[in-house]
Amino acid sequence: MTDSEHLYDVRECTGNPEHPSVGDVVDLVFERAENPRVDHQDAHLDEAIATVVDRYGSETVRTIIQRVLVDAYPFRTATAGLDVDNIDGVRIGTTAVQVLEELNARQDDS
Repeated sequence: MTDSEHLYDVRECTGNPEHPSVGDVVDLVFERAENPRVDHQDAHLDEAIATVVDRYGSETVRTIIQRVLVDAYPFRTATAGLDVDNIDGVRIGTTAVQVLEELNARQDDS
């Protein structure tokens, strides 16, 4: 895959310093796992990711986010070799993409 074929606008793929890094995404995912939002349309994602982080640990979740956003793994196969249920890979991937889109939208608004 070439740089122009990246799936997600994350700094490690685009080389654009204006795009959030995987670390930015991971930090916000973990922040929301620790402090789930209430009365927010995506509160269910915060609660789901909190459960997943508790179940598998932060390094495993970080690895899956890296695989999804940078290495272009499909959500379910990003769990390969990590002893993580495929459905939890979908939860992690969905949350990571949503957070990345939110961070990119913030950049666009500034």
